[in-house]
Amino acid sequence: MKFKIISEDGKARRGLLETSRGNIKTPTFMPVGTAGTVKAMLPENVREIGAEVILANTYHLMLRPGAECIDALGGLHKFMNWHLPILTDSGGFQVMSLSKLSKVTENGVKFRSHIDGSEYLLTPERSIQIQRLLGSNIVMCFDECTKFPVTEDVAEASMLMSMRWAERSKIEFEKNQGEALFGIVQGGTYKNLRQQSVDMLTKIGFDGYALGGLAVGEGHDAMLDVLDYVPTTLPRNFARYLMGVGKPPDIVEAVTRGVDMFDCVLPSRSGRTGQAITRRGPINIRNFRHKNDNRPLDSECNCLTCRSYSRAYLNHVNRAQEIISSILLTWHNLHYYQELMEQIRESISKGSLAAFRTNFYNLWNEGDYEKV
Repeated sequence: MKFKIISEDGKARRGLLETSRGNIKTPTFMPVGTAGTVKAMLPENVREIGAEVILANTYHLMLRPGAECIDALGGLHKFMNWHLPILTDSGGFQVMSLSKLSKVTENGVKFRSHIDGSEYLLTPERSIQIQRLLGSNIVMCFDECTKFPVTEDVAEASMLMSMRWAERSKIEFEKNQGEALFGIVQGGTYKNLRQQSVDMLTKIGFDGYALGGLAVGEGHDAMLDVLDYVPTTLPRNFARYLMGVGKPPDIVEAVTRGVDMFDCVLPSRSGRTGQAITRRGPINIRNFRHKNDNRPLDSECNCLTCRSYSRAYLNHVNRAQEIISSILLTWHNLHYYQELMEQIRESISKGSLAAFRTNFYNLWNEGDYEKV
């Protein structure tokens, strides 16, 4: 994998990630395909809306149907009919947040499946092996996601263990030729710990660098405080990935601070729960005011949903709990995110990101159109 910077505007970068499965224009947003599917979407749909890479989850796929099963069937790309790049997370966050019982030791994490209670041991080595079996293009180091709030002593111990796990992940990754391995910066909201983590990861050496342990309850301002200094301390000519962050204002702010890659379940989860995300902020399509509204969700949007379906129809099928509601709202939301990223990339190339940011907030804070 190669990363090259095409243009810059302040700290923001427009770049290109070159992978064996195709190029990824950055800044990019990765739809989340947790269990080998972006919920409510066909892979063909996801490609149609402009996504160039998706994220899949090591934890869920190792439990069901199993990494060895997917490998025997030709790998995850073939299994789910997605032939563009795939990034896989390490499984560490889900092990500690979803498992019925987990115990963290220096060796790894022993846990019980949230599905059937079966016991597993996930180590840095096993995480890398699973991601290799899946056929991941971008593999993530196994780490412990520091909880919030957390004392500095606890955050330091967790970060240092994650750095030791990062070194073990790198050793395991190098046993077989893989495409790319990303290290993950930890350290909570403590600047000295984040800097120490960056120093240790860059000494080990990775193909890209991620910022973990954010969007875990610390709040928008605290997250931005971390982003004010961490991205620019990372090696310049490598991609920077902010894990699990996906609210549009968060993305805009992170890009201006030098972040290149994002993922979040927000657009697909919101679509399944009746929320549309537009340039004027979120819309709850269940609200009664949409019942007789013949307008699209967003008159400036060119997605399938906005071209073909009214708010009234979306209100109806959502209230009736029809499957098409999840499909149409998710389609719109993911299209919006891809359009947002394209607009960001263009503004960086033109040196007009500051103007774009101002216009973005003017519309976002204005709120939904008044009903006519």
